[in-house]
Amino acid sequence: QVQLVESGGGLVQAGGSLRLSCAASGRTLTNYRMGWFRQAPGKEREFVSAISRSGGSTFYADSVKGRFTISRDTDKNTVLLQMNRLKPEETAVYYCAAHRALGFANIYTTNTYDYWGQGTQVTVSS
Repeated sequence: QVQLVESGGGLVQAGGSLRLSCAASGRTLTNYRMGWFRQAPGKEREFVSAISRSGGSTFYADSVKGRFTISRDTDKNTVLLQMNRLKPEETAVYYCAAHRALGFANIYTTNTYDYWGQGTQVTVSS
């Protein structure tokens, strides 16, 4: 089993940047597809970004393409989400998640993922 811990959230002005980190204990994260999701108050949890085990493939929601970058730091066993030009409507709790199975998977849905962190709050002020 893998334990995931997110960090890096906070309060930022619109147009600003934050870098989220997802650290793991118990397992090496390169064994997992990794995803980032977010959930705003009163809304469903939504896909933000995902990265393959090797890091060679990355995926983004249309709303964040060109502004967010997902990456792996294998030395630190972490997954990062660099978020630039943040918007007030992106205020939410951001979660990282891990998917362990091999083969095809729908990385865009929450049901695919086996492990979740506790989330980190991102607040973007206007």
